[in-house]
Amino acid sequence: MSLIQLHENSKDRRFYDDSADLYAILKATETLEKAYARDAVGGDEYEKLCVKLISQFKSTVSALKIDPSSFCSTYTADCPRAVNRLIHTGVPATTLHAQVNDSDESVRVAECVQFFITLMDSVRLEQRAADDLHPMLSDLMSSVTLIPGVPEDVTGGVERWLVRLNGMKAAEELDEEQGRELLFDLDKSYNGFHRFLKERNERK
Repeated sequence: MSLIQLHENSKDRRFYDDSADLYAILKATETLEKAYARDAVGGDEYEKLCVKLISQFKSTVSALKIDPSSFCSTYTADCPRAVNRLIHTGVPATTLHAQVNDSDESVRVAECVQFFITLMDSVRLEQRAADDLHPMLSDLMSSVTLIPGVPEDVTGGVERWLVRLNGMKAAEELDEEQGRELLFDLDKSYNGFHRFLKERNERK
């Protein structure tokens, strides 16, 4: 009985191998997300595994040069949690919904302010590549969600830009209008953050 050849040359073989890897990454992420939602895996372990899967996903998609959403439709990869994590947000759930620990809140506030300033300065200096901005937005989101009670009008804009940049290719850049829009949203979030801190202090 002869074997059925799925590929005719090394290029085809790489495509099938990478496609199989991508499918496996989607399924693994779906399983991880379900486990985290059910408290079957701790936050630290989840985050470590999720960051690794996100990195592998981006690398594999880049090698395949395909639209990951189309891939999911073509190969009927029923992985809604993985699609949200890998394609839409691009960061672990712990980044968007961080668990607050007992460390000094004044330190967290100072770090958050520094992340805001660094990111806004970078945008003002016309740093617009997705692979430059996404990590800074991720750091900001991780920081701001560690502060209890921060309203959605502060975090919402940051999260929307995380999703937007995650949908871009690494080397893709925001145009001038998009850069101004990002800076406007960041400035609005930053002012909202200060307003939140002021109002909270007045209530004490």
